[in-house]
Amino acid sequence: MKMNKDEAIYKSLKKVYPNDVDDLFDALQRKIDCFNGKHKQCHKTKLEDINGILITYADTLRGEASPLSVLTDFLIKYCGSAFNTIHILPFFPYSSDDGFSVIDYKKIDPQYGNWEDVEELSKYYHLMFDAVINHISQKSDWFQGFLNSKTDYEDFFIELESEEGISQVTRPRATPLLTSFETKNGKKRVWTTFSSDQIDLNYKNPKLLLKIIDILLFYIEKGASLIRLDAIGYLWKELGTSCIHLTQTHEIVRLFRSIVDALNKNALLITETNVPHSENISYFGEGTNEAHMVYNFSLPPLILHAYLQQSSDVLNHWITNLEDPGLEATYFNFLASHDGIGLMPLKGLIDRDEVDSLVQKCLKNHGRISYKQNSDGTEIPYEMNINYFDALSDDSHSENYNIKKFLGAYAIAISLKGIPGIYIHSLLGSQNWEEGIQQHGHNRAINREKIDIKTLSHSLSDEMSKRHKIFYNLKKMLEVRTSQKSLSYKGEQKCIIENHRLFIIKRSYEDEAVLVIVNLSEESQVVNLSQIDGKGHYRDLLTGHDLGETLRLTPYGFYWLKPQRGVIHVG
Repeated sequence: MKMNKDEAIYKSLKKVYPNDVDDLFDALQRKIDCFNGKHKQCHKTKLEDINGILITYADTLRGEASPLSVLTDFLIKYCGSAFNTIHILPFFPYSSDDGFSVIDYKKIDPQYGNWEDVEELSKYYHLMFDAVINHISQKSDWFQGFLNSKTDYEDFFIELESEEGISQVTRPRATPLLTSFETKNGKKRVWTTFSSDQIDLNYKNPKLLLKIIDILLFYIEKGASLIRLDAIGYLWKELGTSCIHLTQTHEIVRLFRSIVDALNKNALLITETNVPHSENISYFGEGTNEAHMVYNFSLPPLILHAYLQQSSDVLNHWITNLEDPGLEATYFNFLASHDGIGLMPLKGLIDRDEVDSLVQKCLKNHGRISYKQNSDGTEIPYEMNINYFDALSDDSHSENYNIKKFLGAYAIAISLKGIPGIYIHSLLGSQNWEEGIQQHGHNRAINREKIDIKTLSHSLSDEMSKRHKIFYNLKKMLEVRTSQKSLSYKGEQKCIIENHRLFIIKRSYEDEAVLVIVNLSEESQVVNLSQIDGKGHYRDLLTGHDLGETLRLTPYGFYWLKPQRGVIHVG
């Protein structure tokens, strides 16, 4: 039997904070009642309300107005309703890591605009905010208060006198786990998972938990329809363990889910855990009690692998065995993001030598490799830092071939069961921004270019430009997906094994179906559709062309085919 919201909140608190459960429960009930008192009318965001998500920094587009205003104008003028949700990467005051070292969770960095700009954007789109709540900037009031021994921030951070017990800790970086700081009471070493400027928060302190929940409620009040729980897997620390995906971390995610479910005006939760697939999907919980969406981290490198091998075998096997979380949770399907292409999500899916082939392909195409540290002190590749277009490209091919391959990759990702996410530099047909690495001093800058809006507008108006060809084809895919029930996150999917050079999947919902066929190879392929689906005649949803039983795919060609009732003349 499903617990009511109060029972679920109490149960989670009792598991994590048994000594403080009653006080915490009362405090949370007051916060929820206060919030619902302000929002008396019920406004529940549901998964079916989200048709696609654009991922962007607040200042990716630059113009004369504030970056947030420039972004809003661009979206309204060019994108329309191709997607209805915008993930604005951290727009708070920060000290490093392009926003992921937050100084103040409740302010907008003036270089981006203000809360009025965010409110204006929310009139046209659902918004996703980042909750960067595993760590906070050393320049924040919280950490400065800790350094000055202020009682309000006592036990907000994790102090260790020695390195005893940390050998098992999972490291996503090759930097030291502990960083020394001079405090009012002498030198102290604190836990810093990601960098010396990103100080991990101590969730063993119930006062810290309440502070974080205040922030989540604040984001929802400010217009967040979705909240991205950044690096959530590292939330709880326990010496002598890996300190990742601990039971307490999952219970806190369940607590967050129970709280947002109890609100009249809620937000969907999406977890970001760049880890092996089986660990990543653990944040679905039972499909109803943890994340509403989980980043599908294995998808970007697996599609790269399929094109590199010119084979759908591994991709088919993975998709066929993909766990279905049910109707109250789903996958967030993306290929590119502000970060790199993770390699840890390939663990157990492909061999080490095949991972090495991807690494070599990345380096050949002028990308970079970031490393993580193992418990024995050795380092291994953690992610490929490269624009996704460049990761797929081949110098021996023409630009049009590389564009077709890139669009084919997105024809797969956008059509899969789940909700698609498009990084703005994929939408705009960007390539490696190598100057960014020199300017900012880190590998991830290669895919974080800042673009002048006038220059972009000129490129998008030029039908021969790469930006134009990619933008309008991706926009068309997103619009078509929204129009087809069978392509929604509720639709079923089934891989069809016909020719390992082809990726073929059937999406269906009730009496509707769409057949997605993508040529992964540099050679033409022929398919007899009657042997696959037996419907006889089809319409390509992307071009509007009617097709017969025999389908000829050019190198890297792709189709989204819908069976047509009755006889259609094919010219």
